[in-house]
Amino acid sequence: MRTSQAKLWAALWIVYLVWGSTYLGIKLAVRTLPPLLTAGTRFLAAAAILGVIVLVARRSLRVEPREALAAVGLGVVLLAMGVGLVHVAETRIDSGVAAMIAGSVPLQIVVLRRIAGERVPRATAVAALVGLVGLALVVGPGGRAGGSEAVGLVVMVAASMAWSGGSFVSRRLRLPRDPFVASAYEMLGGGTALVVAALAAGEAGQLDSSAFEPGPLAAWAYLAVVGSVVGFSTYAWLLGHAPISQVVTHQYVNPLVAVALGALVLGERPGGATLAGAALIVGAVAVTARREGRGGPVQAAAATTTRRPGSAAPRETRADPTG
Repeated sequence: MRTSQAKLWAALWIVYLVWGSTYLGIKLAVRTLPPLLTAGTRFLAAAAILGVIVLVARRSLRVEPREALAAVGLGVVLLAMGVGLVHVAETRIDSGVAAMIAGSVPLQIVVLRRIAGERVPRATAVAALVGLVGLALVVGPGGRAGGSEAVGLVVMVAASMAWSGGSFVSRRLRLPRDPFVASAYEMLGGGTALVVAALAAGEAGQLDSSAFEPGPLAAWAYLAVVGSVVGFSTYAWLLGHAPISQVVTHQYVNPLVAVALGALVLGERPGGATLAGAALIVGAVAVTARREGRGGPVQAAAATTTRRPGSAAPRETRADPTG
């Protein structure tokens, strides 16, 4: 029992720290590296690593064409339009502000469920509305932190909306059953789309000797290996060994870790309105996670997600737009 609990909490803290630190990693990487190319190559590298892991584990990368196409398309929405835009946004806004906006994703999904006609508990709906008020404080004129710009805020909101929409639609897609295989295809699709977009935007021309500084390169490697592969692998393990109510706590811990790291490492100082908005978002997500996560283990499916035949994993695996 002690060993099991120790493993559980170790895994949780890995997810807390790794996914919370990816916002800092992105901010450091895009200081000199082009944002779209950084994101695209990061996911292509992660796709290759996941593919090797699958082969070493003697699993098959072969899937039905329909499943592969769905996973690749989902990767374009989640990773290219979602995470790729986070990289672009962080060239203009603080990493902590980006994390606060990303923290509203579970609340946006609640709104999408309501729009789609699904029954949403009143407490969950109220929590979502409160959290979205917090989002307005973060992105509003009074909520801008030092260095944040209007364009970056708009791009970050668009990134969070792309992630929310992709997460919501993923329930209806037939994806590879193995989450590692599904993620490999998603990263392949998203990474390829980002590299194509980067080349079209002329980012390849920005790669001179000054771009390849040790700090940004180390941040890129951290994002590709630790952020994408280690973070996902740990989370996949948690999905099979912990109650959903405990697993989804990362949804409101990750932004706190990101804000703390941004302040410690980069000297970011969010304003009062930004912090107030963040508190509303974190509180609303905490209420939503507790309310929606009462269904027990993930395998039984919680109220916030419906695992369908052939789906890669419950929707909670797609709660953080940088992992």
